[in-house]
Amino acid sequence: MEPEITPSQPEAPLVGNDAAHAPEIVAPSLGERFFHWMNWTFYGPQGLRSGWSALIWFLLLGLFTAAVGFAFQLFHLVDFSKGNNLTATSAFFGELIGFLALVGAAAVMALIERRRILDYNLTGLRRIPHFLSGLTAGFLALSALVGALNWGGWLHFGPVALSGAAIFRFGAIWAAAFLLVGCVEEGMFRCYLQFTLTRGINFWWAAGIVGALCLPLIFHSKGNGVWGVYAIALLGLFPCLWLHLKKIPGANFWQAAWVTSTIFGYIHTNNGGENYVGIFAAALIGFAFCVSVRVTGSAWWAIGCHASWDWAETYFYGTADSGMVAPGHYLTTNSSGNVLWSGGTDGPEGSLLVIGVILLLLAALLVIYGRKRPAAHPVELASG
Repeated sequence: MEPEITPSQPEAPLVGNDAAHAPEIVAPSLGERFFHWMNWTFYGPQGLRSGWSALIWFLLLGLFTAAVGFAFQLFHLVDFSKGNNLTATSAFFGELIGFLALVGAAAVMALIERRRILDYNLTGLRRIPHFLSGLTAGFLALSALVGALNWGGWLHFGPVALSGAAIFRFGAIWAAAFLLVGCVEEGMFRCYLQFTLTRGINFWWAAGIVGALCLPLIFHSKGNGVWGVYAIALLGLFPCLWLHLKKIPGANFWQAAWVTSTIFGYIHTNNGGENYVGIFAAALIGFAFCVSVRVTGSAWWAIGCHASWDWAETYFYGTADSGMVAPGHYLTTNSSGNVLWSGGTDGPEGSLLVIGVILLLLAALLVIYGRKRPAAHPVELASG
């Protein structure tokens, strides 16, 4: 039964001196309305809206990459004319370009948004222990994948490729290069983009971005594992829609994770040796890294895991990675048998077994850190 509501009495009109002293209501001018519209368009409760932040950051990243690349070319640290002639040293300087560009773009955005660079998912407790445990987890996970492939007869070990001081020299150079890889790729996707999109995205924006990624692939791309992008896009659609309809607190974090993971898979389609399993695996491990941000409170675990996974795959075991076997690797391996299990030119990341390893990695994250989840993400606010 609804409570009774006593209707309010209409106010008596102002007369005489009261009317003369009544405040005059002035309609806002055209300029004031335009200023209000512009302010609403670019700024929200948390400052510059996340979409504009992401766009400006992408532009800055491109400008810094071009500038640093030009400087490195000028001082003969890199030689872009050699194309894909990859060495351990060229890989290091190539990744250093990306790292310096990322730090530059993030520094400018931190100044614009009145934040610190560490605010982009790099704060939190136990950062060093999380980074070290990520390093351990990445190496063990890749080793488990290689071991399973060897046990199944889809990967075979050959002779050791290095000896003496070369083992340590190449091991150190590749470790530095892949540490930069972890910093750059996690800095882009699990730090700046994940943080920025979380503070301003909703389901419809997320669906629009994912759809915009898939649409050109449908019409223009015929290979390099594009079905892996479609798979992760579809896999995230219904859970994110359910979170939106149920108005679950923190839904915007997972909608941002759907977007950043799909983009992460998408950029790997540019690699020549990818298959759809490898692309899906890249997007899936991107999601696992988002989960690590959620349960540990920062991206340091993801940075460590990413770096050691790539180091173990490329240097220590010497397996193919997206069609490339890098020079200066320690062990040698060869794949054989059904491509779905061996991974073919993609290497271990293109094998169906990688999905099981990533799911085990995800389960380990939840078991170890899930019950110690930090307080709600600082930007987990409902999107307007």
